[in-house]
Amino acid sequence: MAHGEDDLTANYSGAFDGRLPFGERPALVIIDLVEAYLQPGSPLYAGIEDALASAVRLAQAARAAGIPLIFTNVEYTAGGADGGVFFRKVPALKVFEKGSPLGAFPAVLCPQGDELVITKRYASAFFATHLAATLAALQVDTVLICGTSTSGCVRATALDACQNGFLPFVVRDACGDRHPAPHEANLFDLQAKYAEVISEVEALELLRKRINLTGA
Repeated sequence: MAHGEDDLTANYSGAFDGRLPFGERPALVIIDLVEAYLQPGSPLYAGIEDALASAVRLAQAARAAGIPLIFTNVEYTAGGADGGVFFRKVPALKVFEKGSPLGAFPAVLCPQGDELVITKRYASAFFATHLAATLAALQVDTVLICGTSTSGCVRATALDACQNGFLPFVVRDACGDRHPAPHEANLFDLQAKYAEVISEVEALELLRKRINLTGA
C-alpha cells in the first residue's frame, strides 16, 4: 500500500520532533564541491550548479561574519589502495586519483588565505582526518554543512558531526545530489534524527545576526 507525504509526517510525529539550537561559535564546512561533480564529462557529474551558487553565497557570508571556513576534497594514490572498500565499491572514485583535474576546486569557490582543506578518502569528513580536533581547537560548537552529495558525504559528515558533539546545520539549497529522490529522502532523515536542515535564507540570517552580535 502506497503511503503519501502526510502519512510519513504523521508516522514520524511525536518520535522525531526534536530541535537543536544554533550555537555561539559556528564554522562552515564545504563538502567536496570539486570539478568531478560539476563537469558534464565526469562520471560523477551531478548537475548541482544551483547548489554551487548557493554555497558561494554562503562562503561569502561566512567570510563576512568572520567564522572559519573548512573545505574538503578527496584524493587517492594511483590504484586507490588507500581508499579501501569504498574505492572498490564505487569505481567512479578513480577520478580522484592524485593529479586528476577533476579533484580541483572550481574557480568560483576556492579556499582563500589560510582557510583549511581537509583531504579525505571516505564519505565522512571526520573519518580518519583531523577535522574533529581542528574544530575543537577552534572552539567551534556548530557546523554549517553544504556540498555534495547529500545522500553520501554530506549525510555522513552531518551524522559524524552529531556523534562528535558538534551541532550540525545542513543547508539544503547548498547541497546537491544526482537525483532529487535521494536528496530529499536524506534531508528528511537528517532533520528527523541527526541535524537541523535549514534553507539558504535561514543560514544567511543566522550569519547576519552573528555579524550584528560580534561586529565582524
